[in-house]
Amino acid sequence: MFELLGITPQALFGQLLLGLINGSFYAMLSLGLAIIFGLLNIINFTHGAQYMLGAFVTWALLHYFGLSYWWALPLAPLIVGASGIVIEKLFISRLYHLDHLYGLLLTFGLALIIQGVLRNNFGISGLPYSIPPELSGGQNLGFMFLPNYRAWIIIVSLIVCFGTWFVIEKTRLGAYLRAATENPTLTGAFGLNVPLMITLTYGFGVALAALAGVLAAPIYSLNPNMGAELIIVVFAVVVIGGMGSILGAIVTGFGLGLIEGLTRVFYPEGSAVVIFVIMAIVLLIKPAGLFGRTA
Repeated sequence: MFELLGITPQALFGQLLLGLINGSFYAMLSLGLAIIFGLLNIINFTHGAQYMLGAFVTWALLHYFGLSYWWALPLAPLIVGASGIVIEKLFISRLYHLDHLYGLLLTFGLALIIQGVLRNNFGISGLPYSIPPELSGGQNLGFMFLPNYRAWIIIVSLIVCFGTWFVIEKTRLGAYLRAATENPTLTGAFGLNVPLMITLTYGFGVALAALAGVLAAPIYSLNPNMGAELIIVVFAVVVIGGMGSILGAIVTGFGLGLIEGLTRVFYPEGSAVVIFVIMAIVLLIKPAGLFGRTA
């Protein structure tokens, strides 16, 4: 069949692998956006810059402190997540009772500032970061060659995404978080520190973006625009899945990555716009998104 279509199994599965890797980043980034919007009601346009910061902190930890990838894996999300907590306390906490537009404009401005500072210091040519030796090489599956680091990205993203979904949707902690955002006064009456929970939730969403940046560092060129190039697609993924839907962000992220990979095989010219075409169709049929709830 592949020969009739002029497509070899290696080409097909290679593009599907690439689509699944892209889908892993789409899922992790859209998950962070969905958490921040679903629980805090803030459209976080800084998310792409925070993803980029995760990659740059990974590079800085190696070149300035000699800390390897394995140290950066926990440290970079913690550092960028802490910066997110500072942003939430100083700026975003003042906008919770205002229109979404104020949060969008604030976070968009912060993203431009972060990108501008890094562009001024590092330029836009890109910085290299090597794959850790433990994850170099790959496996010959017969029908395709699977690089070990690509497999690592997919496994980590699956564990992080569905682990986060389980905590938010199926545990008592998740119930407290949802209660704190839906009825903060009543939740606070039960002795829970609602402002702290909201701040930590934003920090966690930012840390997810930074973790995606750590995973991206060894396979993408590190430059200040890497987040801006990705965030528009991620917002489309969130809209398709349903704004604020945790499960929708995960399933749609991985699914659209695979669809994008298939499009590169059968109609390469449409691969850059296929996600936006799907978004337009979904909004026509179900404006709240595939997993979204209508008000």
